[in-house]
Amino acid sequence: MDKIIYLVEDERSLNILLEKYLMREGYKVTTFHDGNSAKDRIKDMPDLWILDIMLPGIDGYELIKSIKQNNKDTPVIFMSARNEELDRVVGLELGSDDYLSKPFLPRELVIRTNKLMERVYGDTDSDERDISVGEYIISEKQRLVFFKGDEVQLTNKEFELLSYLAENKNNLISREQILVNVWGNDYFGSDRVVDDTIRRLRKKVNKLSIETVYGYGYKLVIRL
Repeated sequence: MDKIIYLVEDERSLNILLEKYLMREGYKVTTFHDGNSAKDRIKDMPDLWILDIMLPGIDGYELIKSIKQNNKDTPVIFMSARNEELDRVVGLELGSDDYLSKPFLPRELVIRTNKLMERVYGDTDSDERDISVGEYIISEKQRLVFFKGDEVQLTNKEFELLSYLAENKNNLISREQILVNVWGNDYFGSDRVVDDTIRRLRKKVNKLSIETVYGYGYKLVIRL
């Protein structure tokens, strides 16, 4: 059965864009533009709530309190363009399962949603987890990469970075986005680690085009 997501975002253009991406992934999505109308539907018990923090009426903080009071196990993803570190900490204290700082790529929300759904409800699509990029096959289930049937030897972070680039192929990704999604929110080292890992990755998967956008980040270019 398709998983049901309730998306609460007052910026209408972003609301529509995120709804399209999530529906394209196979989710059933109901959208809200303010906190009050969303609160009225808490008893519906969707499979996931995606909440903006700043909302007309009641804000995301009040919403998550009501959601968790109704069912403490209901997963919630927070989004915010405010003080990232403070919102992330407060959100975790209130029971959020993940956090995205605006601006972010819509595909990034889809990836976080998929991973959270798998963690909470189990992986029901394990046979469909191979990603094809050019002549390479990325098997997320086996955590292996193959080139024309031969295994490519990658470190753990090289594999995770390649997977993240592949999931966002043809999209420009900043170093900050890579650090958060590959190294995690708790990483406090230099962002040079991204450049060093990209450099090693280019040598190992040299049939792929990983472009540098100087001063910003990287893009895995797949030409159809």
